[in-house]
Amino acid sequence: MPIRFASSPRSSIGIEWELMLVDDRGDLAGEAPGILAALEGRPGITGELLTNTVEIVSDPHARVADAVRDVRERIAEVHAVAEPRGIGLLSAGSHPSALWHEQRIAEATRYDKLIRRTQWWGRNMLIWGMHVHIGVERRAKVMPLLAELGATLPHLQALAASSPYWAGEETGYASNRALVFQQLPTAGLPWALDDWPAFEGFVDDLVRTGVVDDETEVRWDARPAPRWGTLEVRACDAPSSLHELAAVAALTQCLVERGSRRLDAGRAPAPLAPWFHRENKWRVARYGLDAVTIVDAGGREQPVREHLAELLIELAPIADELGCAEELGGVERILELGGGADRQRAVARAHDGDLAAVVRHLRAEFDAERPLAAPGEG
Repeated sequence: MPIRFASSPRSSIGIEWELMLVDDRGDLAGEAPGILAALEGRPGITGELLTNTVEIVSDPHARVADAVRDVRERIAEVHAVAEPRGIGLLSAGSHPSALWHEQRIAEATRYDKLIRRTQWWGRNMLIWGMHVHIGVERRAKVMPLLAELGATLPHLQALAASSPYWAGEETGYASNRALVFQQLPTAGLPWALDDWPAFEGFVDDLVRTGVVDDETEVRWDARPAPRWGTLEVRACDAPSSLHELAAVAALTQCLVERGSRRLDAGRAPAPLAPWFHRENKWRVARYGLDAVTIVDAGGREQPVREHLAELLIELAPIADELGCAEELGGVERILELGGGADRQRAVARAHDGDLAAVVRHLRAEFDAERPLAAPGEG
């Protein structure tokens, strides 16, 4: 089945951010239908699977700063409607204490088929993420770029990991969301496909056997987005602040551009074995920025923090050219304060395990647009 890949400027960027709606106590509030109705016709503000969620979508831009500006302006529009209703915004990969069975699924959504098919697991998707679209100028580059990105996809996941709690319990995972989401039948790590015809054949197999209706239902951690002409990275939890969103977006843009330059120079991707990719995903879900990942085919391992520090130096010239050096520098701030999961746990420790304090801290970070040190931390 031929799949057309739209034209898109190289390394252009678009950002999608799923946000929670909460009441004055910090509990999830199913107010999205009313808020979205009041904002009908406004671009870049949409609904999601659950009525407690709104998604903010930027326009495509050459620079991360411009995409982030879109996101900030659209959040302000939501605030203007939500605040008079007593509703605030919150961001993380999971809500520390909310229960999935108390939430409502949005009516007449594109997810109806998904819920009918996946049942309990589908209804259990009380998770929030961020997606970054990076423009790819030629269809032939898409699958090699996807393979090239595989080695650093765990680093992006580790930076944004912010779902250590589930239904009021400490899970022991920095990103419990990563493991919950991969229970969907077409989610998880991408299959190793050599080229675009192989991807078309894969989608054709799924359509013919009734698994999906089209390629948009392939929910890999990173995937082609043919309609937009992009490579879409979906592995990350929703970060707690706009600063972190910008940092992860900038790192994604630089990594894809680096891969594109390598392909232009005739360097074929050298992906790890699938079992190494799977192990790396589990390690960063479990340990976040404290993970040690497998970095080459020989099984050499390196701490994620150490590798990220090296990447920041290597990518600095690319960031300068793309105009995202300031946003990429935000990665250092995350490394300094700890990832979202680390900060949530620190707040819980400082408040004798009180998860309401964690929610208050998350709200403070969202409002401040930057990560904040937990009590007693640096």
